[in-house]
Amino acid sequence: MSIHIGIAPDAWGVWFPNDPRQPPWNRFLDEVAEAGYEWLELGPYGYLPTELPVLRRELESRGLKLCACVVEANLEDPSGWPKIEQQVLGAGELAAGLGGQFLVLIDEGYTDLITGEATGPTSLDDDAWRRLIDTTQRVAEMARDRFGLRLTYHPNTETHVEHEDQIERLLDETDPDLVSLCLDLGHHVYCGGDAVACIRRHHERMPHIHFKNVDAEILQRVRAEGISVGKASGMDVFSELSAGILDYTAVRDVLHEVGYHGFAIVEKDMYPADFDKPLPIAKRARAYLREIGIG
Repeated sequence: MSIHIGIAPDAWGVWFPNDPRQPPWNRFLDEVAEAGYEWLELGPYGYLPTELPVLRRELESRGLKLCACVVEANLEDPSGWPKIEQQVLGAGELAAGLGGQFLVLIDEGYTDLITGEATGPTSLDDDAWRRLIDTTQRVAEMARDRFGLRLTYHPNTETHVEHEDQIERLLDETDPDLVSLCLDLGHHVYCGGDAVACIRRHHERMPHIHFKNVDAEILQRVRAEGISVGKASGMDVFSELSAGILDYTAVRDVLHEVGYHGFAIVEKDMYPADFDKPLPIAKRARAYLREIGIG
């Protein structure tokens, strides 16, 4: 088992390229370094500086390295390619220029992250599903051919790839040489999945994992009251790593069992968050992972 531990802007409550309720990017980078992390993800394109020399200087001055960029878009929208391409080209150039390995792809949600209102159907018909698959593969080809990046698809709560049957279908219908899996353990548990079993089943296609956990009591309320994931995140439905439903010693054991080699990125969805909240949580997460022998 060989795991590189990193962290994402999400762990500082960063969901959007530009939002006054999110900490300034330079504070985020300072605190990532202070919390003891070496690796990070780019987060939403436009949050961190988009000029390659500037971002390189800012990372190097703090001893930080980039492992992945992120693209989030409506993958089934037939008119959406120009926006997707813009993100892929911008984020991909930064990731490749900074030695990153992955492009993490996420489908846009069917609920509004702020209001919780429905923005589309909860499931796709066959034509829309086919477009999602085709767009995923198109992005994967561009990421590989233009930037040498490996696409890892990120299933996410309240998107069209969130449940285990949808994940299995996506993996079955995409080229394994093009499309890998970025399993977010917290979102998988949130949606009723067995994260440990999924790692065991798909580890060979899973070079990149997101570490996250879920508060059982809050999740029970969220399900009972039909609260959207965006609003639930503000209620701290996603707990600290050591305190949720998922037993990370079991995660450690299965990663050891399968001989996992790859990245594990710490996250904690909590938008919006007080600016002083993330750093202590990030420090505790890093200490906890060291304590149980991960990374």
